[in-house]
Amino acid sequence: MFLHCGNFQFDLSRPLVMGIVNVTPDSFSDGGQHFQHDAALAHAQRLIAEGADIIDIGGESTRPGAQPVGVQEELDRVLPIIEGLRGVPISIDTCKPQVMQAAIAAGVQMVNDINALQDAAAMNAVAAGNVAVCLMHKQGNPQTMQTQPQYQNAVAEVGEFLRERIAAAEAAGIGRERIVIDPGFGFGKTLAHNLDLLRHLGKLRELDVPVLAGLSRKSMLGALTGREAGDRVAASVAAALIAVQHGASIVRVHDVRETVDALKIWNAINY
Repeated sequence: MFLHCGNFQFDLSRPLVMGIVNVTPDSFSDGGQHFQHDAALAHAQRLIAEGADIIDIGGESTRPGAQPVGVQEELDRVLPIIEGLRGVPISIDTCKPQVMQAAIAAGVQMVNDINALQDAAAMNAVAAGNVAVCLMHKQGNPQTMQTQPQYQNAVAEVGEFLRERIAAAEAAGIGRERIVIDPGFGFGKTLAHNLDLLRHLGKLRELDVPVLAGLSRKSMLGALTGREAGDRVAASVAAALIAVQHGASIVRVHDVRETVDALKIWNAINY
């Protein structure tokens, strides 16, 4: 399986590592640490040196309870970082069509949309941009999503939603080779829902597109270990490995060096 990511083509015979760069003051784990331009750029370059295949840049926090920011503010946060990383596979983590368009024009290779291109303008921006897209499932919005999320069958419902979004993207002219799906761990899910999705991640592989797993430092790991966000490196690496074992082709992580090292061992055994 291959992923066509703008000017890049990734062979998914081995799992990819997507490094997180949050240019925000309020992200749940590293909010404020890389908010300034120089710090964010240096952090992105460090993640590349540590082995990140893709850098995912976000200018708006989507943690539970996060408040939205305006289009111009988000652009002011992310565009200088994108422009400073030319020639590197970059993903823009946004749900705003205007930000997608500007980021694509600035050279990003992928759009990571927590709304799964349900906004028609977002769908059009990606379809016209010849970039890859990650379609994520969530229940509710960041302000309300962790208020009593409910499912009859989380795995089946998430899978059906993503199946519909893949079909919608293809109908809009986005080839399957450009599509990635994400079950949205922690986005409108209880601990039990998250564990069920991780346990049955292979079911999503049946949709015949790459699966991205974003478990890094999330509250579900805190609930299991009792550790604060900044002290969840070991749990995050373990979760990434489990996700790969269950079919994830891409893991989105804060701790790139540690995850890359763990996957080197896994690759040596499995390939």
